[in-house]
Amino acid sequence: MSESYYATGKRKTAIARVWLKPGEGKIELNREFTIDEYFGGGDDFINLIEKPLVLTDTTGKFDVMATVKGGGKHAQAEALRHGISRALLGVDPENRLNLKKAGMLTRDPRMKERKKYGQKGARARFQFSKR
Repeated sequence: MSESYYATGKRKTAIARVWLKPGEGKIELNREFTIDEYFGGGDDFINLIEKPLVLTDTTGKFDVMATVKGGGKHAQAEALRHGISRALLGVDPENRLNLKKAGMLTRDPRMKERKKYGQKGARARFQFSKR
């Protein structure tokens, strides 16, 4: 069996489990979709997802198989990018410098703030009435 590299990428509540295998550069999502089918075309998502591969000059060298869930489409795309970046570290630790400089290895920690009791939302209060 050929070598494969696994990593998990996250952003907000989106999680991407990514496997890299030597191949010709196909990207398969949730065992049945291509990037175009899953994200509805558009170069923004494709460029966002393929950026770590472009930075490390491994564009046509690996097939990417990933399962993504949670969050919205954009958060899933960024989680996928994070997962691919982390998997590329397993391929060659020399990739770390380029990926780190481009900010691909940093997990975006921003989350939705929870709703507090006695309030309408995370920060919104119920309207105060003096009388």
